[in-house]
Amino acid sequence: MSRRLIENACLFDAASGTLRPGSRIVIEGERIVATTQEPIRVDDVAERLDAGGRVVLPGLIDAHVHVSASSANLVALATQAPSLTVAESAAVMSAMLRRGFTSVRDAAGADFGLQAAVAKGLFEGPRLFIAGFPISQTGGHADMRPMGVRGAPMFCSCAGIGLMGAIADGVGEVRRAVREQVRHGANQIKIMAGGGISSPSDPLEGTQFSVEELRAAVEEAEAANLYALAHAYSPRAVTRAVQAGVRSIEHGNLIDEATAREMKRHGTWLVPTLSTYAALADEGARLGWSDAMLDKLAMVQTRGIEAVKIAVAEGVPVAFGTDLLGHMHDRHNGEFRLRTPAMSPLRILQSATFDAARLMRQEAHIGQLVPGAYADLLIVDGDPTQDADVLAEPEANIRLLMKGGAVVYDRR
Repeated sequence: MSRRLIENACLFDAASGTLRPGSRIVIEGERIVATTQEPIRVDDVAERLDAGGRVVLPGLIDAHVHVSASSANLVALATQAPSLTVAESAAVMSAMLRRGFTSVRDAAGADFGLQAAVAKGLFEGPRLFIAGFPISQTGGHADMRPMGVRGAPMFCSCAGIGLMGAIADGVGEVRRAVREQVRHGANQIKIMAGGGISSPSDPLEGTQFSVEELRAAVEEAEAANLYALAHAYSPRAVTRAVQAGVRSIEHGNLIDEATAREMKRHGTWLVPTLSTYAALADEGARLGWSDAMLDKLAMVQTRGIEAVKIAVAEGVPVAFGTDLLGHMHDRHNGEFRLRTPAMSPLRILQSATFDAARLMRQEAHIGQLVPGAYADLLIVDGDPTQDADVLAEPEANIRLLMKGGAVVYDRR
């Protein structure tokens, strides 16, 4: 098999958070086979790429996306033809990839078909890790039926593609719902453990599911060698989910120091999603959001960066997430800039590379430039370990993008 050699690279060691100038990266097929700062002889080189001394990063990872959320109008999205949603999802995924994200954890909505389409090269997009349907109690965050509507749920709010959430009440139903996601190829299980902004009837600071139900979901995920992630905002909801054994808390805007210490004690990750609140604060009223929804939005937006500061101070591991919808996906890379009041540029970069990979238990394959990992990489202008704006403006600063050894674009 022919090899590709990247020379004159300032390689970012994502695990240690250091730069290694004068590095060489040897790629064979879709994987990295060697990295070194020493002279190296490489036989059968099909192509030599000169990084020009620029920083070379692992492909970025977003640990909370909804690639099928092609519209912020979730009701309209729920009723449109699935074929149209798939076509729109393809455009969302292509744009994500071209902004530098070579892997994403879909936190509900994408299915095994979209995952296979990307893997087969039918759609251009990041490597997908899917959750399938989120698990929600009746009246929970993924039960978006308006008051007065009875019968089967209409759609899943968090997925945003017109697919109903897995509504489950009681330990037995929760176990069955998780097993169904496993049967359909889920890489992780999403649990709605507290109220949400976009759902009509659940209080933001309330809890959802009994502790026994939460534990049942976690047990079933772990039985399939998967893990559970939990949507939760309030200290009470977060603490219950953490004690039930979830691997990550999604959002977590309202946490306090005591909650963060409990997360640290259990080794639980936080995945903040500041971008979506900034976007919705600008556009929520125009999109027709109710006063109640806008009030909940204001509550979490004002507390979001404080939650990240608390988590960092208490030693909670933090990964990169965005949770954007529809046309607001264009704000994707703004998350790098939004986190700067709470995290250094280096910590933010690690949260979107090695740390996100560790959260997903994929650090041998993605999130770092080491032998055996996928050849997912960016060559960038500037130093993103010192300046978050480098990745906040991908069109200006990403010079080369590679996924799985294949060059997506080259602007050197």
